[in-house]
Amino acid sequence: MKKYLAISLALSCFAQPAFAANNIDLTNFGLQADFKNFSEDLGSALSYKAVIPAEPLGITGFDIALEASSTETKSLGTAIGTSDTTMIVPKLHVHKGLPFNIDVGAFYSSVPTTNINLVGAELRYAILEGGMAMPAVAIRAAMTKLSGVDELALNTSSLDISISKGFAMVTPYAGVGTVKVSSDPGNTIGLTKESFNQSKTFAGVNLNLGLTNIAVEYDKTGEATSYSAKIGLRF
Repeated sequence: MKKYLAISLALSCFAQPAFAANNIDLTNFGLQADFKNFSEDLGSALSYKAVIPAEPLGITGFDIALEASSTETKSLGTAIGTSDTTMIVPKLHVHKGLPFNIDVGAFYSSVPTTNINLVGAELRYAILEGGMAMPAVAIRAAMTKLSGVDELALNTSSLDISISKGFAMVTPYAGVGTVKVSSDPGNTIGLTKESFNQSKTFAGVNLNLGLTNIAVEYDKTGEATSYSAKIGLRF
């Protein structure tokens, strides 16, 4: 209930997140292993989450939405010297359908009261378009890039495959993939760059009510769990 309440608040007013990223202090990590754990958590929280079924939008299709992701972590609090473990990231997310069952998507996030800025983009191809009897199957390549935190450069790239099947207004979907995280502590003494892969599993439900579209998604990337929700227009 706490996770869903956090998501609802973020969607309604992009309220203050669980911690202030401009207070990140990498010197709180005395060991390289601690910095890697932090990078794993942050990579999970900031990696690409499409919150969309596998079926293509079509050449005239758009999906435009406000979205928020809430990620429960283990080590983010250490970076800011608090016990906070939940990170909420609000986003403006846009998807556009192209010919040949190809979709493109992008998001922008500026987390309130922090210096975190985040951008992401995806390219998705539906191997199977889906229909009355057949599910849709799609492969996706995506990336995200963090900016605004002077002492930390972090970006992610991911590859996944998803499946979905529509039933009237409801379309459940699920997928698996891998996420590569690159995390650079800059000139922080005693710490060096980390680069690693994390497994990814996700599942969600999309509800289309005419032009209004609502979707929720569960994601586990590495050891961190995220819950995402979005509301917007899909046509």
